[in-house]
Amino acid sequence: MSRKRIPRDRSRAARRVGFGAVGGVVALALIAGWVALAPAAVEAEVEFTDVERQTAEFHRYYEEITLTPEEQKVFEAALAELPAPCCSDRSALTCCCECNMARSWWGLSKHLITERGYDAAEVRTAVEGWFEFINPDGFSGDSCYAGKCFKAFRHDGCGGMMKDQVIY
Repeated sequence: MSRKRIPRDRSRAARRVGFGAVGGVVALALIAGWVALAPAAVEAEVEFTDVERQTAEFHRYYEEITLTPEEQKVFEAALAELPAPCCSDRSALTCCCECNMARSWWGLSKHLITERGYDAAEVRTAVEGWFEFINPDGFSGDSCYAGKCFKAFRHDGCGGMMKDQVIY
């Protein structure tokens, strides 16, 4: 699969300086007077490169990250208006089941909100990019109702239902 980069709205990038390794280095550099960085240097773009590795990573985020009430509001706003690719009569927030594909976009969303400070629009754009990356041909929107739950993402499927048995 090809690489997919999701550009980031840089206007709010400086908001989370001090969080994570990059933020710590930037803060130390600024305190010491070594450099004056523009906000765009603080946050990296989201880049999709490896569906198997990143699905596992996003599943881990889904399991491990607990959102604050404020973060939950961003999560809900980001996903409530985005149709789920496997059951487009429902939103990405209320997908009809906890399939492997849903776990991946929920985990990605949690990570972007908590670790990168993304707002709802930025999360939605990144999740749409994930959908395009995992199935460049697009989704039919009825995978869950057409018996495709156990097909790979790239074959219009949900990647299975068991979190420890993702179908690629």
